[in-house]
Amino acid sequence: MNTSEAISASAVAGLAERRLDWRHKAVPASANGTTHADFLAAKHTLAELQTPLLTLDANSLQANADRLAEWCGRHGVLLGPHGKTTMSPQLWTEQLNRGAWGITLANFAQLRVAREFGVRNLQLANSLTDPHAIQWVASQPADTTILSWIDSLGTVDVINQTLTGSDAVLDVLVELGAHGGRTGARGVDAALDVARAISASPNLRLVGVSGYEGSLAHTADDAGLAAVRGYLAQMGLLHEGLLAEGLYGSSEVILTAGGSAYFDDVVMVLSPYISSGTGSRVDLMIRSGAYIIHDDGFYRGISPFSREGDQPFTAGMHGWARVVSQTEPGLAILDAGKRDLPFDEGLPEPQLIGPVLGGVMTPLVGAEITSVNDQHSFMTFDANTTTVRPGDVVRLGLSHPCTAFDKWTVIPVLAGGASAETTGDQTVVDLIHTFF
Repeated sequence: MNTSEAISASAVAGLAERRLDWRHKAVPASANGTTHADFLAAKHTLAELQTPLLTLDANSLQANADRLAEWCGRHGVLLGPHGKTTMSPQLWTEQLNRGAWGITLANFAQLRVAREFGVRNLQLANSLTDPHAIQWVASQPADTTILSWIDSLGTVDVINQTLTGSDAVLDVLVELGAHGGRTGARGVDAALDVARAISASPNLRLVGVSGYEGSLAHTADDAGLAAVRGYLAQMGLLHEGLLAEGLYGSSEVILTAGGSAYFDDVVMVLSPYISSGTGSRVDLMIRSGAYIIHDDGFYRGISPFSREGDQPFTAGMHGWARVVSQTEPGLAILDAGKRDLPFDEGLPEPQLIGPVLGGVMTPLVGAEITSVNDQHSFMTFDANTTTVRPGDVVRLGLSHPCTAFDKWTVIPVLAGGASAETTGDQTVVDLIHTFF
């Protein structure tokens, strides 16, 4: 691998030689045994695929990636997108090619995927407490940066014990939490104690402060935003305390927070701490991951760009399901369920209906998915105004890309276009491989 690459271009390109077969439920049986490259060369279309199905929209992916990259550049902040959303080196490449610092991940298995594809700058938004993971991180080559988080004295002890006798030094950030949140030291004083222990460790170097505000609120109302902003202010106070005690072990410091819901608040509260000068530098990094896909549910409602009403992200994923049963008025059973589509942040939203996949579709007004089983969805509709027949295809808006991608090993990308909302077939222009 060329060490100047943010990700190995050759490893990502090698995905085009992967053979497609029965293991990939998005791939039609007629394409069994072909390679990814051959499949695209044949210019397959949506009409040749089958349900249940998850697809991506090429136009939305590009526009969303461009939008946040431009925003981060304009505000002078780094982007370390959370790669666990997609677990797709192809989409990581799109983010890295637009200037992302590196890729954030959630666990050891995900780190191994990223290293297999040559990602050089990585952040583990979690603590290293598994000795195997600690030793693996310590063994990575010098041209690889892996940052991890520490939120307790116990974690410092685990790393010290695992690396006893080793000259390895791991770069870590002290994680601040809050009551009722997820991980993170509970309060500034507790976090300072952790930082002091890190500073005293021969195997650790403190390079920043980390946190996740998204676990403290789930709305963008006054109460939710107040909780987020109050927490971020505490992160700033912790940073000032670390500076005052000289606990940082590096002249390049990172403050990082920000998922896809409140990244604007992160920048508003923490950007005053960005600084550079002789011998010292402080960068602010947001970690939004879902933005490149976006959705028609949770993120559509809470994204800062949606709230501001200024060039919002657009949904880059859709589900497609076929009516397999319609035996009582106003109820249709679809062939997509929990194993195919996300449901944890809101049920799928019926949008369009048509007699065939890839054909003319019309708006599906007043229909609702009321529940989902493993392989089926229950769709209610007004039988007086809407006709639904077995074999009809429904396009579904989805919520929460993080739990959509993990159900698919290969996801077709459609060309999209102005007419794709209601009519016309669409060409498959790429296949996204995932590694969950």
